[in-house]
Amino acid sequence: MKTNSFLILLIGGIVLTAGDLLLKEWVSTHKVLFYILGLFVWFIGLLFLAESFKYTNIAVASLIFTIFNIIILTVVSWIVFKEQLSPIQLLGLFLGLVAIGILELG
Repeated sequence: MKTNSFLILLIGGIVLTAGDLLLKEWVSTHKVLFYILGLFVWFIGLLFLAESFKYTNIAVASLIFTIFNIIILTVVSWIVFKEQLSPIQLLGLFLGLVAIGILELG
């Protein structure tokens, strides 16, 4: 995978995570503005995914994008919301990082 694709997917994963956080705020506050902003930010994140398709296989790009989102969201949830992970969940995150490494080799 080219560096361009990796960076595009990483940025897209970060943007998608921002959308997730806005939607979590909407659930907590019931303010429609957070819902609209969350969907808009999600859309921007998906544009990064679509852009990565120029450089890499669609299935691999989608998988890496999703793993980035999960890992970033988990770290942010742990720091911001103090959400804890079980050892098996931590293992799953580690395996996600391993999967990205393996996909990068291909």
